[in-house]
Amino acid sequence: MFKHCLICTDFSDGLQRLAGFVEELSLCGISKLIFLHTVSVWEDEHLANVDESKLKEAKIYLESLVGQVPAGVEVKVEVSSVRYLDLVNQLVEREAIDVIINGMPVRSNLESKLFGSHTLSLAKSTKVPVMILRPQLITTYTVEEMALRCQHLWRNLLVPYDASSAGNYLVERLKTSLEKAPPGKVQSCYFLSILEDGIRRPELMENRRQEAEEKLAMLKQEFSSLVPDIVTEVRHGNPVQEILDTAFVNDITAIAVASHRTTLLDWTVPSLTDNILNRSWFPLLFFSPKG
Repeated sequence: MFKHCLICTDFSDGLQRLAGFVEELSLCGISKLIFLHTVSVWEDEHLANVDESKLKEAKIYLESLVGQVPAGVEVKVEVSSVRYLDLVNQLVEREAIDVIINGMPVRSNLESKLFGSHTLSLAKSTKVPVMILRPQLITTYTVEEMALRCQHLWRNLLVPYDASSAGNYLVERLKTSLEKAPPGKVQSCYFLSILEDGIRRPELMENRRQEAEEKLAMLKQEFSSLVPDIVTEVRHGNPVQEILDTAFVNDITAIAVASHRTTLLDWTVPSLTDNILNRSWFPLLFFSPKG
């Protein structure tokens, strides 16, 4: 689905482990892997100083983790004190990156507002999709589990769809990515529409269900030439809970989400995507509004 991948790690998120699975990651279709670690600059009243020994130490450590590199796959290690977001965007342009892998712990909405996140900041500023992996899981996988996970990062995608601007943006970006993907790397897409609680009139609920089913049928036809297995379903209930329940019982490897917000003010308004970001343990494939 993607060919040039930037993996960002702060060494506390466990993502440096991915360096030992280059061969497995290449089975997803990745032909270029760049591992990035940034070392913070410490400041006094007048200066910002870079600890060169920390840079060198981090680079040696990260390079030591790189596993066997198959023919045709390029691997680079970048360690720098340049501001994180600036460096990521520089690498995206210079290396033609088409997906970023980043870590983000599961947090409450309040914690996210109080402490923020490199990942959330990145999602607001980059033009390429961000694959979000949970450190709580990555750090506990056995080597065998990690190898299998790395081979199938986006094999079975759950795609929540609600016909909103964000929903339409999601399927547009997803389709563009699939059109560029080597055959067989994505085995299935599960398109899910959810009718929220609160519709009391049965006839109105039935009309909404029929409309949702018709839109999903159109998506199935649109994506059938890109993905071998397309599943559609309309469910009723709390959107976040229904999404997580569907992922749980359908062997989903990642949930595709998106935001169509384009201003900082837009980002202050909670959304379904925010709730999934804060509650889901599943890997998330987030399509940025900057694309």
